[in-house]
Amino acid sequence: METPMALSDKINEWLEWDKNEKTRLEVKKLMSSGDNEKLQKLLMSRMEFGTAGLRGRMGTGYSQMNDLVIIQTSQGLASYLRSCNDKSTTQGVVIGFDGRHNSRRFAELSAVAFLQKDIPVYLYSHLCPTPFVPFAVDLFGCAAGVMVTASHNPKDDNGYKVYWGNGAQIISPHDKNIQASILNNLAPWAKAWDTNFLEKHADLQDPLPKVMKEYYSILSESVLDHHCNESSSTKIVYTAMHGVGYTYMVEAFKVAGFKPFVSVKEQQDPDPEFSTVDFPNPEEGQSALDLALQTADREGCSLILANDPDSDRLAAAEQGPGGEWHVFSGNELGALLGWWILHSYRKKNPTADLSNAYMLASTVSSKLLRSMGKKEGFNFIETLTGFKWMGNKSRELESQGRTVLFAYEEAIGFMCGTSVVDKDGISAAVRVAELIAYLDQEGSTLLKKLNDIYTEYGYHISLNSYYLCYEPPTIKKLFDQLRTIGGKTNSYPDSILDGKYKVVSVRDLTTGYDTSQPGNKAILPVSRSSQMITFEFENGLVATLRTSGTEPKIKYYTELCASPQQQDKEKLHKILREMVDAICTEFLKPEAFGLKARPT
Repeated sequence: METPMALSDKINEWLEWDKNEKTRLEVKKLMSSGDNEKLQKLLMSRMEFGTAGLRGRMGTGYSQMNDLVIIQTSQGLASYLRSCNDKSTTQGVVIGFDGRHNSRRFAELSAVAFLQKDIPVYLYSHLCPTPFVPFAVDLFGCAAGVMVTASHNPKDDNGYKVYWGNGAQIISPHDKNIQASILNNLAPWAKAWDTNFLEKHADLQDPLPKVMKEYYSILSESVLDHHCNESSSTKIVYTAMHGVGYTYMVEAFKVAGFKPFVSVKEQQDPDPEFSTVDFPNPEEGQSALDLALQTADREGCSLILANDPDSDRLAAAEQGPGGEWHVFSGNELGALLGWWILHSYRKKNPTADLSNAYMLASTVSSKLLRSMGKKEGFNFIETLTGFKWMGNKSRELESQGRTVLFAYEEAIGFMCGTSVVDKDGISAAVRVAELIAYLDQEGSTLLKKLNDIYTEYGYHISLNSYYLCYEPPTIKKLFDQLRTIGGKTNSYPDSILDGKYKVVSVRDLTTGYDTSQPGNKAILPVSRSSQMITFEFENGLVATLRTSGTEPKIKYYTELCASPQQQDKEKLHKILREMVDAICTEFLKPEAFGLKARPT
C-alpha cells in the first residue's frame, strides 16, 4: 500500500530524529507490513502536555512515551523556563524517577536537555518517592521539578510530572505554554542523545543525601510523642506494592520511634512488572492487598499500611475483634488524619489561634472536615479535584500568613503539613501509625475512633460510582439538559422523587453558575472543556456529577452529611441509597442516554 505524503514525511522525520534502535525498529516493521493505519495513529498525533504533564503507554511514535518524546518535552520545558524565569540558570531543576521500565533512562535524557540550556540539574542517583521531588524543589529553591512516574498505572505506562518553583504541581497557563514551547523545540539538540554528557558535569549533582537528612529531620520533629510510638504494641504490616517505598519507610519508622514493621517480602523490592498484582493500586482495596492481608494474618499484625508504587498515596486496613479486616476508604482516612493532625497541633501549640488555621479537600471528597471546622474553629476550603489545586492554594494561604494543617482527596492522597505541598504517602503513613499508637494507649482502635468522630461531627456516608458512555455528544446533551430544565438557561432540577428531597443550591463549574455565591457566580475555577455539576439538598446530601478527563465515564460522587443528632446509621444509609437511585434515574437517565452501569 502506498504511504500518504504527510505520513511519509512523518516517518522520515521520526527515523531521522529517533536514535533508539528499539523504537526505530518498531516503525520500520510497521512500514514493511504496510500498516499505515497504525503508523498514522502513532506518528500523526502527539501526546498533549497538560497540568498532569504526560502519562501514557510506552512505545514508538509521538502519541506514546519514549526517548524522543521525553527529549522533546524536556527541551520545551527547559526553553520555557529560560524564557519566563531569568534565575533558572542559577536555581536549577530537580529530576526524580521511580522503578518502572525506562524511568531512569527518561530522567537522564531529561537532565541532558536542561544542562544544554545551562540550567543546573539535581538528578536523584537512585529511584525515589514522588514527594521527594517537590520537597527538593523547596529545599534547594529550584525553578521546577520533574518526576518520571506513572504512579499506579499498569506496567506498560510511564509519565512525566512537573512541579513549579513553589513546590506545587503546575496549573494553567503553564501547561499550555509548555506545550507550545515543546512544539517549537521538536528537533533534538546537539547532545540530546548523549547521556555521557552527564558524567562529571559541573552543574549536575545528587540531591538525595541532603534530602534524606532534611526530610527525615522535619518528619521526626513533627512527631507528637516519640515515647508513645516506642511503647506501642500494635504490629504493623507494610507493603511497597513493588514500588520505591520500602527503604524510605524503614527510615521513616526509625526516626518516628516505631518498632520495625513487617514487610510484605514479595512486594518489597521495586519490580517494573508488578508481578504479584493485576493493578498496582492500593485504592482498589482488598483485591490489591491480598498478600498484605495474608502476611498480617500469618504474623499476627492488626494494621496494614500500603503505598502505591511511587509512594505518594496511602491505603490502610485494620483487623477487627472477630478477625475481619476493614479497608479504610480515602474519606475515612481523611477524617482520621484530620482529627489526629488537629489534636497534635493543639498539643504542640496550646495557645494557637485556630481561626488562622486551614484544612483543604477536593470538591468530590467528604465534607466532614467542613463539619469539624465549624465546631472546632478552623477554616475549611474546597478546591477542584487534584493536588495541583490544593498545593497551589496552600502556598497562597501561606503567603498570607495562614497555617495549613492538612489537605486530602478521596483517592487516598494526603498532605500532612506543608513541607511537601502534594500528596505524600510516607509522611501520611507515619501519621496513621502515630494515631494507632495513641489509640492503643487509650484502649481504642481506628474504627472506634472513626465512630467517635461521626458521633461528634455527624455521620458522613458516601456512595460513589460511574456510568460508561463512549459518545461525547451524548454526554454533552445529558449535561445540557440538566442545566436547561423547561428550556430555560440556568434552570436545574429543584428536587427528586416528586419533591420529597429538595435541592437548595447548584454549582456548575462548566458554566461558572453557583446559586450559593453572590450574583450566582462560582468562586472555584471554571472549565468549559469538562462537565461538572454539584447539587446540595436540604437534608445535607451533596451530589457531584462529572466527566472523567481520561476515561469514557460519567462519575457521580454522593455524600449524606448528617447532623450529630442523627445517629441512626442504618436509616441514613437507606436514605442515601434512595436518593442516589433517584439521582441516577431522574438526572442521568441511563436508559434514555444509553449509559452502561459500572461493571460489577
